[in-house]
Amino acid sequence: MSASIYPIRLEGELQPNLSRWLWLVKWFLLIPHWICLIFLWIAFILATIAAFFALLFTGRYPRGLFDFNVGVLRWSWRVSFYSYSALATDQYPPITMGDVPDYPARLAVDYPEHQRSGLPLIGWWLLGLPQYGIAALLAGGGFNWAGNTSAGGVIGVLMLVVAVLLLFKNRYPRDVFDITMGFNRWVFRVGAYGALMTPVYPPFRVDAGPTEAPLVGADPRA
Repeated sequence: MSASIYPIRLEGELQPNLSRWLWLVKWFLLIPHWICLIFLWIAFILATIAAFFALLFTGRYPRGLFDFNVGVLRWSWRVSFYSYSALATDQYPPITMGDVPDYPARLAVDYPEHQRSGLPLIGWWLLGLPQYGIAALLAGGGFNWAGNTSAGGVIGVLMLVVAVLLLFKNRYPRDVFDITMGFNRWVFRVGAYGALMTPVYPPFRVDAGPTEAPLVGADPRA
């Protein structure tokens, strides 16, 4: 049994001295991001369809499509972290698909050199149905990927609690942040798996906290 990090790594740092009221207008401030991300997610879906057929016949995810989709996920996570999936920073997210190491929210996905091909690929994707259901429950009935993983659900309830605490008590409980990170991590893992970006099945566990925990016994062939 070896210890490794899951191929989709999602991290975030809770920033100190958060504004009491800024969350009230973040939806307005993020309009430019949401406009960009709507079009990017349309392209993401098309890229995933193209990647599916490439995987079906070759077992390889075209690197250009993969890097594009990682960029969309990365941008979405930064916006989610700033907005109503975490509310954990007041630092405005950069408008870019590239990696921004000094931003408090980061996402990376390892490129899989080889994946399944042919009919086993379809069966492997269908195995994710239980995970898709759990992720939908966490994210509020579905993936609102246009810059926010939560449109309600468990994460939405937690963010409502955080918003009230920020407004009236000017505090963000660390344990609430940690579990919120775990739920967001679960949603993004499942989203990347559903987009065929990794052959490694998402673990049925909540990895709470700002950084990734080792995935013990990970098998890239699973």
